[in-house]
Amino acid sequence: MSGLLGSWIDGVPATALPADDRGLQYGDGVFETVLVRGSRTRFLEAHLARLSQGCARLGITTEFLPLLRAEIEVAVAMAPPLAILKIIVTRGGARRRGYAPQGDETARRIVSLWPAPARDAALGEGVDLRLASLRLGENPALAGIKHLNRLENVLAAAESGASAVFESLLLDTSGNLVSGVMSNVFIVRAGAVATPLIDRCGVAGVMRGVVLRECTALGIAIAEQRLTLDDLYSAAEVFITNARIGVVPVRRVGEHSFDMNTTAKRLAGHIERLDA
Repeated sequence: MSGLLGSWIDGVPATALPADDRGLQYGDGVFETVLVRGSRTRFLEAHLARLSQGCARLGITTEFLPLLRAEIEVAVAMAPPLAILKIIVTRGGARRRGYAPQGDETARRIVSLWPAPARDAALGEGVDLRLASLRLGENPALAGIKHLNRLENVLAAAESGASAVFESLLLDTSGNLVSGVMSNVFIVRAGAVATPLIDRCGVAGVMRGVVLRECTALGIAIAEQRLTLDDLYSAAEVFITNARIGVVPVRRVGEHSFDMNTTAKRLAGHIERLDA
């Protein structure tokens, strides 16, 4: 994916961020990546709800939301049939040097629009994953939110061998399964779906939330729980999710292969028809 289609900073077309911005200085902010399909922003309310929750956790006020909604409409109006809308909110310009915020900063909104490749039909036949060497540090204060400091993900994605597979799975420092570098992960056992708790580290993805909701709607047993590598490797089925790719079955993790049975494909087909 390349070729920026447009970007706006606080509603003004721009690409240059002030050097004193706390998002740039400290990673002090949150972001969302939204799929735009046929001029419709998929699951936008869920994205904005998570963005608001992230801001609340960081102590960033969300008085900007009406302005942000208007800026999103401007960007979507110029989107091609398939695009990615990235929304970044930082605490704003630094009022003084140092980590501690002054408390009266004005949040900065950065909206950008990117072309998105058409979904590869081969994803429906399953993808191969690996286990990353990097372990996620456990920090409940930041768990779940999509904050701007994603260096752990950067390092895991840059590991030797990562480019040979579709995605890398991440464990925390206690050895529990958390997620993929860019995705959330689910396992299926005896027809029931389980996904790792995101209470110590990791991002609680919007598509993860959609799967939790729609499993209940479809009568599929679903649980959020602590999962280990043994749970992963003994699963009948594994799938990953994110807002761009939807629900994708997993064919193999390292030397461990999985059945391509019905649960992931049923969810994928059902969710693909949804926009909210």
